[in-house]
Amino acid sequence: MSCLEGKSGITRRTSNMACFQYLQDKRLYRLFGLLALGQFASVLITFTGLTSSILARRGFNAPTSQSFFNYVLLTVVYGSTFIIRRKTLKVRWYYYLLLAILDVEGNFSVVKAYQYTSLTSVMLLDCWTIPCVLLLTWLFIKTKYNIGQLIGVCICILGLVLVILSDVHAKDRSGGSNVLLGDALVIIGATLYAFTNVSEEFLIKNVDFLELMTFLGLFSSIISGIQVAILERKELANTSWNRDVILSFSGFAASLFFFYSTVPFILRLSGSALLNLSLLSSDMWAVGIRTFAYHEKVDWLFYIAFSAVAVGLVVYNTRYSEC
Repeated sequence: MSCLEGKSGITRRTSNMACFQYLQDKRLYRLFGLLALGQFASVLITFTGLTSSILARRGFNAPTSQSFFNYVLLTVVYGSTFIIRRKTLKVRWYYYLLLAILDVEGNFSVVKAYQYTSLTSVMLLDCWTIPCVLLLTWLFIKTKYNIGQLIGVCICILGLVLVILSDVHAKDRSGGSNVLLGDALVIIGATLYAFTNVSEEFLIKNVDFLELMTFLGLFSSIISGIQVAILERKELANTSWNRDVILSFSGFAASLFFFYSTVPFILRLSGSALLNLSLLSSDMWAVGIRTFAYHEKVDWLFYIAFSAVAVGLVVYNTRYSEC
């Protein structure tokens, strides 16, 4: 081999190594970006839970009304931009109507379940969304999952089970007034969430972000508005609208608005499975807030649980990047 050929081989190997390093760095940045975006969505969901609990302690019991103003915000903010840009619909309007029905009733079912069953049951049964999402994306979007991703899912769910076990000893021994009805509502709500997430994933990968947000907000506003008028009109009339209630109500609407605005980006970059896995940590963020803000003691299992969910998310994302 000549000297020139030797130099050429070294240059080629150096170029290949640089390319490999670039791809590795790109995957690493993507991994951290997805994890950060997922945890941002999880923190937003935590704030919706906290504001909802404050409203409940103030005697406010109108879950559809809380979501209604989020839908109005989506319509106004994204709808105005959609009109200004004079965009045309890429999907038939009745698909958005169906998506809105699934979204509104999914939210209503899970929130309503708290009146009948325990917090522990709601948290555990809400995990039903994850296998539903895996099945629906496999059937309709043709998403393929490898063994590593499924292991990541199992680790995340194990982490949630551990944090519930750490919380159940102190707080949640009561079964609820109608456990079977409450559990059924959670399963219905979790199934509707799965259909909503998978539908949004399909739409966001095939249509414009503005179109999705505008028409989801529009039809959900109409449906939830009708539902409020029928079911919650008296509750709203009897509510004492003091400063705490107004601030909590506004905080809930703002948190949910930013959550809905973030979700499409997660769905486009990774999918419904990662979204729901990321949201498992919302229960742990809530425990963390209780610990540091209200100085409540938590069981040692909480720290293991938080680590398990973090490891599960990393495993899932790492395997996703390799697909």
